[in-house]
Amino acid sequence: MRLNEVNYSDAQPVDGYGDGFFRIGGQVHQGAVLTSTAGTASWGGLGDAEPLLALAGQIDVLFIGTGPEIAHIPAELRKALEEAGLGVETMNSPAACRTYNVLLSEGRRIAMAALPV
Repeated sequence: MRLNEVNYSDAQPVDGYGDGFFRIGGQVHQGAVLTSTAGTASWGGLGDAEPLLALAGQIDVLFIGTGPEIAHIPAELRKALEEAGLGVETMNSPAACRTYNVLLSEGRRIAMAALPV
């Protein structure tokens, strides 16, 4: 079996997550987070659209992790993001973390906003 080292050139991968936290690039972040090539910051959750909309033009797809279970995001949030030209993929937070890491390793223009598990 051949193993290849994964390089994350522009952003930090999600190293882990647990009850109320995410570990991204070796740093622990409590609560909801937003991470992209611009860095990682606390996020106000599904009612906090402004930092997500600020990513328009910088990314192609935004993964939204809805916590431990998959859930619908508010229709007005989805509409605002799509009108800004952002592709939106909603999934539970563990799946969002895994998908984010895979596409990040491919050099894709992505971001992840996730609620804690």
